Amino acid sequence: MGAASPFERFTSGRRAAIILIFGGLWTLGSFATDLFLPAMPAAADALGASEAAVALSVTTFLIGLGLGQLIAGPVSDGRGRRPTLIVGLVVFVVTALVCIVAPSVEVLITMRLIQGMAAAFGLAIPNAMVTDYARGREAARLFSWIVIIGGVAPLVASLTGAQMLRLLGWRGPFVALTAISIIALVCVALWLPESLPRERRLTGGLRTTLRTMAGLTRDGRFMGYTFTGAFVYMGFFAYLGGSSFVFQHQYGVTPTTYSVLFAVNAVGMLAAGQANHRLLARFSPRSLLAAALIAFAVAGTAGLASALTGAFGLWGLAVPFFVIVAGMGVILPDLTALALSLHPEVAGTASAYFGGLRLGLGALAMPLIGIGGTITATSVAIMIAAAGIAALALFAFTARGTRDQQVLLDLPEEASSDVPIA
Repeated sequence: MGAASPFERFTSGRRAAIILIFGGLWTLGSFATDLFLPAMPAAADALGASEAAVALSVTTFLIGLGLGQLIAGPVSDGRGRRPTLIVGLVVFVVTALVCIVAPSVEVLITMRLIQGMAAAFGLAIPNAMVTDYARGREAARLFSWIVIIGGVAPLVASLTGAQMLRLLGWRGPFVALTAISIIALVCVALWLPESLPRERRLTGGLRTTLRTMAGLTRDGRFMGYTFTGAFVYMGFFAYLGGSSFVFQHQYGVTPTTYSVLFAVNAVGMLAAGQANHRLLARFSPRSLLAAALIAFAVAGTAGLASALTGAFGLWGLAVPFFVIVAGMGVILPDLTALALSLHPEVAGTASAYFGGLRLGLGALAMPLIGIGGTITATSVAIMIAAAGIAALALFAFTARGTRDQQVLLDLPEEASSDVPIA
């Protein structure tokens, strides 16, 4: 317990570079959705498609993001993290180029599915690499840094998307996405070291992967954390997929104004992630996660009340949306650290299963908010409120069943205290 963790053995410069690359990889999914959000109404008009059809391109991306992790994690456990990640990034670049010239909404939807699967490599593999390097509170801190960096993506992406829409039309955001993904590919190829030595890689192929996933499924603690995350993502994805249509069509805001509102929420997520990083020195990830889930559920309920009554107009939704998005800065790192710390010996597969189920189930929110072909404030608010309450209830049940769980610290300066973090 007194030895430095693998991550601590790197120089400070190398640690900073790795964190920046991990954070950048996490932003790919955000950029792929957030760049396009301001352009969705324009894309519907240009392609002669319904709002629900264009929103389906976000749904298929998120489904791909979930499915892709089920591939990326197990493959990286057997083939290594770095080469698997490079393959995923190459596919991402190609699909971004195809989206630029997509002639129809059907082609766009198909490409977005493949693009989501490729983007999943940028989520699952960094998660597994963090677990290769650290455990417990140190892992939570690393995840917090990643989320802080990832929180910049919505801030930049939405504003950039609005400007690219103005300059190049609805295809403009995909031009920016192509450039971003090429930069990510170069950074990984040049500066990201392999974290999984050959002697620790798993063998046995698909059979071993399925056996590992079956074992994870039987772990009630792991599945409790996973489905808590799935409900959180259902609420968050309802916001992502519906807020553009609600604010622009129902409340009449411009794409630029919507981008500003979206960016403000991203600032909240960034600030919450920074606060979470600092608070982890005093509070456990589970305590901070509980507080964030309570705030999520309360904000979702308040937003639903406003949508049903019309109280406070635009701000009746904008303020709850801010609380919900900001809360993700705490929920994402702490929930991920708690779940993956349970099974560090199969970090890639656990990360893939955790992320795949969470995102795949969360993506179900997208078609539900567009039932009938039109997305409304009420449909979005109902989904967010229901998801927030369900996430809080499931986490409370899981936490009660894991009261005796002891996840010990890895940081050498704190190890002697033997403090449980969960």
